[in-house]
Amino acid sequence: MASNNEFFEALAMLGSERGLDPEYLLEKIKAAIVIAVKKNYEVEEDNVLVEIDPEKGKFGVSLVRDIVEDDMVENDRTQVAVSDAQQVRKSYKVGQRMVTTLKTKEFGRIAAQTAKHVIRQGIREAERNQQLSEMQSKSHEIILGTVTHVDPEKGIVSLNLGKGGDAILPRNEQVAGETYTEGQQLQVYVVDVVPGDRGPRIMISRTHPGLVKRLFEMEVPEIYNGTVEIKAISREAGARTKMAVWSSDANVNPVSACIGNYGSRVAAVVEKLGGEKIDIVKWSEDVSEFISAALSPAKVVKVELLPGETRSCKVTVPDHQLSLAIGNKGQNARLCARLTGYNIDIRPESGYYGEDDDSVQN
Repeated sequence: MASNNEFFEALAMLGSERGLDPEYLLEKIKAAIVIAVKKNYEVEEDNVLVEIDPEKGKFGVSLVRDIVEDDMVENDRTQVAVSDAQQVRKSYKVGQRMVTTLKTKEFGRIAAQTAKHVIRQGIREAERNQQLSEMQSKSHEIILGTVTHVDPEKGIVSLNLGKGGDAILPRNEQVAGETYTEGQQLQVYVVDVVPGDRGPRIMISRTHPGLVKRLFEMEVPEIYNGTVEIKAISREAGARTKMAVWSSDANVNPVSACIGNYGSRVAAVVEKLGGEKIDIVKWSEDVSEFISAALSPAKVVKVELLPGETRSCKVTVPDHQLSLAIGNKGQNARLCARLTGYNIDIRPESGYYGEDDDSVQN
């Protein structure tokens, strides 16, 4: 085994202090040396043997050659005459393979530098994989980022996510009316994390309904421990969210749990969303009952589920609550349709349709 201080200094400098898997690094090291030897000696991978002893800080590199008849040698780097092989070991026979350890000088400085370069690449790859794994564990979670740049022309916002690297908040994932400034701390929802050439690509959002869900999990212990479950969310970011909740404990009111004493819990979420209105309704297995609750704050007289696979219904409301049921520019009915998954046709009790009345599809 020959010592190679340069190689292991590079390993020590770039490896252990970054918390990388030693086994993974050793595989990268072996692959790097094989590449260097192949290039330097113009042989195939099958002709290179690498043995590493990390505890002693040593490694051995050998050429492996096929033993052939004396007059059959075509390439002395991959083949050796049987008579020459038997000078090393008398028991060698044609068809066997002879291992010749390369001396450090024979291995060459160029090969060592090539190995070091490939090792560095391997370590960067390991770090990217580690970063990808760490960020994928935060997928569908809320993380805190720092605004590093705001592009007023393209409308995109750049954020630094710490160990997660950098990410872009596109215009369509920003809440209308929100303003962002450099240095600002911003909570964002991680929609997805995918591998990229320069590290993980993190897709973030401020408009995703998952942001509201995670904020409630942080504020409501009953959601965090599983007693209260968020069954559905529909959201028009910056304006209004409807959220349907259910409790596995008959003694726990899911709506009250989310609202909190004197509205403290929902108020905390509203503040983090910049004043966005939030309607919290009780989810029910009874679809008619669920649709009635989802149209809150309007009162519902009757829900008629229509036959077929279109998931449609007709909802009757008191005449004076028609506008409330539909909402400003149809927002309440639209959010209700998305929350329940039903196409909703809202009708006044008198049967007369006003100008604002219309059916709403999810």
